[in-house]
Amino acid sequence: MPSARSRSPRRSDPLRAQLDLSPSTFDRVVELTRGTRFRTATVRKIAAVVLATLGVVLFFRGDPATDTVAVVVSSRDLTPGQVIADSDVEMREIDSKQLPEGVVSDTDLVVGRTVAGPIRSGETVTDVRVLSPRLAGLSVGTDDARIVPVRLADAAVADMLRSGDVVDVLTVGPDTSRPDTPHPDTPNESVADKAPQILAAGAVVALVTTSESTRTQQEQVILLALPTPAANVVAAASLSNAITVTFR
Repeated sequence: MPSARSRSPRRSDPLRAQLDLSPSTFDRVVELTRGTRFRTATVRKIAAVVLATLGVVLFFRGDPATDTVAVVVSSRDLTPGQVIADSDVEMREIDSKQLPEGVVSDTDLVVGRTVAGPIRSGETVTDVRVLSPRLAGLSVGTDDARIVPVRLADAAVADMLRSGDVVDVLTVGPDTSRPDTPHPDTPNESVADKAPQILAAGAVVALVTTSESTRTQQEQVILLALPTPAANVVAAASLSNAITVTFR
């Protein structure tokens, strides 16, 4: 038979209740909140470092979707009339969206050619920057065009010409409007007895050789872009007649 002691209810120990160190529900909520805040701040710091690193990599790498093309650029300033050497040009990768029409993609296509207009250092070289049939065609607006060299009767006029000027090419011939005009083969024929003749209208100056590049000013030559028929007429006339130009 059980004793009376064993049947009596178990009393709680007041001291044990006072020493109970298990966290309360409130403490647990606070602890969870603190841990969440700490983890959130850590994640943010890590994300910031990753994004900063990615930004630096993309800055130096550039846009991977951008297409670049290797083209010819000048490695120094080039002047009209200068013959391009190997050291005057180099290849460089440039964004294809920033390239003009007619860019040159091989240095062999420009080395040895004559510069038609000033080219600054680092400038992209195009087909119209050097003397070529392409330059003649674009200057006069037709594919059937040529560049003809002309030495003017008055060399001082050549000093006033610049690339891109539009001129008319003239010579002199017998004045057929005067019946007393001597025959061209007559020894006493003078310029006063001759009438101006327009050999070509609307010629475009492609290049004017500098007086420093020639031995004398009388040797200074201008290069004119003309349609092929007019270029042939001017070239033939320059063999025997004095040639001059008028400005437009």
